[in-house]
This record gives sequence, structure tokens and C-alpha cells, in this order.
Amino acid sequence: MGISLASVVLCGVVGTLLAVLLTRFDFPGRKLLEVFAILPMALPPLIGTVSFVLLYSETGIVPRALHELIGISPAATAVSGIAGVLVVHTFTMYPFFYLSVTAGLAGLDSSLESAAANLGAGKVRTWCTVILPMLTPALVSCALLTFMISMASFTAPQLYNVQTLTMQIVSTRTAGAHELAAAQSTVLSVVSILFLVAMRWYQGRRIHRSLSKGTQRDRAVSTGVMRYVALGSSLLLSVVLVAPVLVIILVSFSVDSSWTTQVLPAKYTLGNYIGIFSNPRSLLPINVSVQMSLLATIAAVVIGALAAWIISRWKLGGKTLLDLAIMLPWALPGTVIGVNLVTAFNDPNPGNLGLRLVGTLWILPVAYFVRYVPLVFRSTTATLDQLDPSVEEAARNLGASPTRVLRTITLRLVSKGIIAGALLAFVDGVGEYVASVVIYPAGYVPMSVEIYNRIYSAEFGSAAAYGSLQIVLILIVLTVSKLLERDKKEASRDDAATKAMAGPVV
Repeated sequence: MGISLASVVLCGVVGTLLAVLLTRFDFPGRKLLEVFAILPMALPPLIGTVSFVLLYSETGIVPRALHELIGISPAATAVSGIAGVLVVHTFTMYPFFYLSVTAGLAGLDSSLESAAANLGAGKVRTWCTVILPMLTPALVSCALLTFMISMASFTAPQLYNVQTLTMQIVSTRTAGAHELAAAQSTVLSVVSILFLVAMRWYQGRRIHRSLSKGTQRDRAVSTGVMRYVALGSSLLLSVVLVAPVLVIILVSFSVDSSWTTQVLPAKYTLGNYIGIFSNPRSLLPINVSVQMSLLATIAAVVIGALAAWIISRWKLGGKTLLDLAIMLPWALPGTVIGVNLVTAFNDPNPGNLGLRLVGTLWILPVAYFVRYVPLVFRSTTATLDQLDPSVEEAARNLGASPTRVLRTITLRLVSKGIIAGALLAFVDGVGEYVASVVIYPAGYVPMSVEIYNRIYSAEFGSAAAYGSLQIVLILIVLTVSKLLERDKKEASRDDAATKAMAGPVV
């Protein structure tokens, strides 16, 4: 619980500050930092954690380099134990806050800030009393996701040898004490559910909605001291954010088993990539991960967005139970979900609708869907909570059908939240390891499991090559989504200009 709460605070600070820096300031290198800001999303969970170990552990690049340069003992500058877990959590989970807060800032009406300024409020007071309260839905959703994924985190505690409850559950299951493991999993779920209820209570204390459709003001051009502060912050963040990715790329060119006590690998080769692309069996893990994650993401977008709309607009009871049901899988470790799916779909019976998924590829998208539909759900909910229902009611009063209101009003205003959740779901699905290692069918190894197998065989170069390809793949997806978003904005501006040229409507 301590690690999870600390992860929420640290991720909230880093993600929120980065979102504000990139949406409200204009400085040299801002567009480059926008690319770097989403790089941690492209890090597979397993290989991403390994990259931090290679960077900051006692045998890592940074402590060894400091020892060579200024003689400091590597043990004095190494990051290990709980601190190592927090570093990994902070710089791999802050995108939850960054994407949601960025979407929330884009949905704010600049006239609210102008009104506060006209009434004499300074910038600090405007942020504390106007902007941050309006961002409460986004911050609460991100806090929930971060807390739950921290509680269920396995890879980072495993590599840093920190005995968390998730590690204990895996140890208990390995020892064959399934009843005790079930009890421990229940405790883990109850803690996460209590945190969910507490966050919903906090968010429900006030209404955080705007009657506007959200018109983002132009970025403020920083001048004077703030301009240099923003520039320095961007440079520091760029180095920190890009370092893990660069380590993976660097190691992907190294010769297996050649990197021992040196600061950097001594021998390099292209053989790792040639071996992947020249062998169809080596390409299979990439195809499996991409296709299964894409199927799961499509289903998660449909179900997650629909559930978010129902909970935000449903006037009858039962909303909290539906919220808990969707978020519950996020509170469980991936190993627990994997074992439960194997138990549930091992033999056809009325409880599983006669489906036998164990040993087939279909169990992978089902597992990814169950694990990552909460990402789409929470991101969409945060955006919907900022949209006042009266906007939709006005469209219905003007004669629009419910389907047309949903298509032309609701979906357009919450599209950023849906896209953000879908991106997170796809990225996490491509790199999912903890559940995949339990359920994947023979002959169809996902990329994350293949990376683990290569690391276990001391083939760090080959494992990093798979990780680099995954990074490139995810960056392509993120770039395409950014281009689609930009085209949508341009189309909206063109439509507004056409209407303005047509003259006033009576």
C-alpha cells in the first residue's frame, strides 16, 4: 500500500506537470518533448523494467559511469529495493496522468480563466480554484489506475526483490496453496475496491462540469525567467525519459554474453535483427501480440466507452456496482487473472457458455480485454464527467434522435478520452507478460514471453531487439493517432470557417 500510494503521488506530480508544461507553455524543443513524453508507453513492462535495472542498478550504466568519472562507489549511487520499484513505477505509469490531464486541459473553456482574471484572481489562485477542480475527474481516474496497477505490479518487485503482496500471491500459488493464494488475492482486491470507493466519494463531493464544448486557448509564450525554466525542465525531462529507450536500442545491437563489467557493451552486431527478420518463427511472436492486442482493444473500446456512458448518464441505482465490476480485474495481478481464465475455460460448461478456450489463441484477446477494458472505461469516464448532460439535452430538445446526439455530440466531445484509453489498452496489450506467460497456447508465443525466454537464456541482445521492434511499432501507432487527431482539428476549423463565411443563421 505504501508503494502504491507513493506511486500515485509521484506519477501525479510528474504527469500533471508535464501536461501543463506542454499545453500551456511555448519554448524551444517543446514539440520534441511531446514525442519523448509518450516514449514510456512504448516500453514493454518486462523489458522496460530491465532497462531501469541496466541504467540505475549497482552494475548499471549510470553508477558505473560515475565510478569511472569521479570515483564514487557504484553502491552509493545505485537505485535498488523500494526506491527502484518507485522509479520504475513513476517513469512508466505517469502517462496515465499525462494523457488524461492533457485531454482534460483541452476540454476546458478558456473563458473560465478569463472570467477569474477579470475578477482579480491571480494565476496561482485561478489554477487552485478553477482549473485543478475542473480536472478532478481526470486526476481521480488516473489515481485509481495508478494505485490499482501498483498494487498488482509484479515485474518491478520481482527484479528489485521487494516482497509485495503480489509477490507473495505468486509464491503461494507456486507452492500449491491455492486456497491461501485466493485469500491473499481477495485482500488485494478489497484494498483496491476501498480505494475506488474513496475516490468516487471524493469526486462526488462537487460537480466538475462545464457547459462549454471546450475551447483551448493558444499556448502562452513564456518570457523572461519562465522561458528558461521551461527550457531547462524540458531538457532534463528529455534526458530522463529517453534514457531507458536508448538503453534498449543500444543493447539490441550488442553481442549476446559480451557485456560483463564494462560501462557500455564492448561488441556490436546487426545479427540480432537479421535473425528475427530472416526466420519466420522469430516473427511469429510479433504477429501474435499485435493481432491479439488489436482484437482486445476493439472490444475494450466498445464495452468500456458504453459502460462509461451508462455510468455517467444512468439515473437509476447500480452504477457503483457496475463501476466495481469493470475495475475489479485491474486490481488483480495478471497471474491471478491468467489462472482464473484457465480454470474457467478449461472444460465446456454452462458457466462459460460451452466455450473451451484453453489451448487456443482466443484466450489471449479475452485476457487482454479483461485486463485493459478498465483503461478505456476510466479515461472515457473522466472526459464524460466534464461534459454537462444539458448539452445533450439541448440537442434532443431541438429534435435530434438519441443516436444522432450520441454520434454528433457525445462521441465528438469525448473522443480524446476514448483514444487515450484505447492507446493505453493497445500498448499494454502488446507488452503484456504476467498473464500471457500463464495462458499462451503452445506454438504461439507472445512477444513479451519471447523476450523473457531470451533474457532467461542470457540473450540480452536478442531480447532487446524484440523490445526495440515493439517500441517502433507502438510509436507508429501513437504517431498515426496524433495525425488523425490533427486532421480532425483541421477539419473542425475548416467547418467553423465555412459557417462563419455563410453569415448569421436566423
